[in-house]
Amino acid sequence: MLGSGTAAEVDGSVKGGISWTSRFAFLMASVGFAVGLGNIWRFPYVTGENGGGAFVLVYLVCAFAIGVPILMAELLLGRRGGMSPANSMRNVALQQGRSRHWQLLGGMNMLAAFTVLIVYCVIAGWVLNYLFKAVLTGFAGADVVSAAQSFEALLGSPGTLLAWTLVSLIITGLIIYAGVQSGIERAVTVMMPALFALMIALVGYNMVVGGFGEAIDYLFTADFSKINAAVVLAAIGQAFFSIGVAMAGMMTYGAYLPKDVSIPRSVVVIVFADTLVALLAGLVIFPAVFNNGLDPAGGPGLIFQTLPVAFAGMPGGHLVSVLFFLLLSVAAITSMLGLIEPLTRWLEEHKGFARHNSAIVMLITVALLSVLSILGYNLLSDYTLGGRDINGVMDYFSNQILLPLGGLLIAVFVGWFVSRQVAAAELGLGRGLLFNAWYFLIRYVAPVAVLLVFVLGVAG
Repeated sequence: MLGSGTAAEVDGSVKGGISWTSRFAFLMASVGFAVGLGNIWRFPYVTGENGGGAFVLVYLVCAFAIGVPILMAELLLGRRGGMSPANSMRNVALQQGRSRHWQLLGGMNMLAAFTVLIVYCVIAGWVLNYLFKAVLTGFAGADVVSAAQSFEALLGSPGTLLAWTLVSLIITGLIIYAGVQSGIERAVTVMMPALFALMIALVGYNMVVGGFGEAIDYLFTADFSKINAAVVLAAIGQAFFSIGVAMAGMMTYGAYLPKDVSIPRSVVVIVFADTLVALLAGLVIFPAVFNNGLDPAGGPGLIFQTLPVAFAGMPGGHLVSVLFFLLLSVAAITSMLGLIEPLTRWLEEHKGFARHNSAIVMLITVALLSVLSILGYNLLSDYTLGGRDINGVMDYFSNQILLPLGGLLIAVFVGWFVSRQVAAAELGLGRGLLFNAWYFLIRYVAPVAVLLVFVLGVAG
């Protein structure tokens, strides 16, 4: 069914005069969005448990066969549509003579971002709280019992959680309030180089102090005997989720992307940088774990219960703890920027709000709803749905349903409903081998792989 719209709706150049001032700024924003708390602690752990270097190779194959094609498609849609995800999808659909109802896909991406943000801002608050503790004490005297009690006390205090959640939202909100160029650009072009510098400094420290050899073995020794169907599926899921596709942020950042910036080259840089940060994070975290004889189990416990014990017992642990939680704080804030920007932009377009008003409304809305996530850790922890607590339900809804379904539909729309001519023009690959390889992957390989992740995720 064909849609109809005004010239403004169909014009893919509608950007409100907003664009990145440089490819570097776009890359820093995109890498910052992709690099989050999850893949800093989860990717190294999954790598070590699933064959080390062998898993990394499988992951890279999956990332370039599935994550890269979909990310290229998402940036293509954003730049072609030139607006927030919902309106970009509508614009491109109308340009291609398709139904305007494809805008619901952009809306699904924004709903995923909103749901993730409600939970994520609370966890970002944990990180900022621990950064504050690191500055004050460096976790001096911490042992396994006291570290666990401290973390449990934090989760059990709604007031403390709310206070630090608001701190995370205010920092993010101030950057969003300032706009794309004066806010996001200025922040990420400082914060992301700082994140890499902090990582390199901490890796260098670990090379001197000890535990580095064990971490290298854990992460990079290739054990191909561990590679099976389940590990390949884990690599597919990790590749899909860690890059940040179908969460609205990349499509919105693509809307600000100048025509002279190559989408394929940028995507390759983003994926490699995201993977590099995840592996460097392993070389930051695991030497401390192994050098102190601690358990390298994954999850929040590794960051908030295990590592404080390691910091308490290492030379210069006070400074190292500050640098580590500062690094995590940067990763948390830059990811939140990519989650809240699409929602702020949509309010500007849909409600006609000024930028400042949109940022304030969105900040207040997320803050209010984050209370539900906060109470899910304490006063409402006994309330479950399908065996999941409140945060588990929101995590399942976003990560197991909205994200894979959104990624699947992005691949289907670009692969089957956007003309080859438009795709070739936006990607700048010509019509040769590289374009045909991408076109094959986006039409056939990526949809099947993401559908598999979706079905198995829903089935548990």
